[in-house]
Amino acid sequence: MKKRWYFAGICLLWLPMLGWAAADDVLGIWNTAEGRSRVEVYKCADRYCGRITWLKEPTYPADDAKGMAGQPKVDRENPDPALRSRPINGLEILQNFRYDDGQWNDGSIYDPREGKTYRCKITLGDDGKLKVRGYIGISLFGRTTEWSR
Repeated sequence: MKKRWYFAGICLLWLPMLGWAAADDVLGIWNTAEGRSRVEVYKCADRYCGRITWLKEPTYPADDAKGMAGQPKVDRENPDPALRSRPINGLEILQNFRYDDGQWNDGSIYDPREGKTYRCKITLGDDGKLKVRGYIGISLFGRTTEWSR
């Protein structure tokens, strides 16, 4: 009986290395590809969402072209003028992801640098990195970045 439990424990340890993702494996803090920010992925009802929790450069530089030098970064590129004063730190950028067969689908990602929202899918790579693919229309027309824990 002990051998069975030992074998079951070993199998559970190897599952993530085989590329099989469980729904909650996406949860936690992730460093974006360029290291400019960190995003916390969390559950929102029965879906998954994510918000910026840290910025490498949280304020605008001294030579800011829009006259906001030294001020905390806000969502100033948002197409909705009413949302342009929202702080970037704490901003929800991943919305409404549903886990299905090893990936998170049907969500969207917001890029505050451009003020644009894209359809998005997320997969967890064998190397433990999160592959975040934003796209317009179909996934073929998009860009993938890798985030790390």
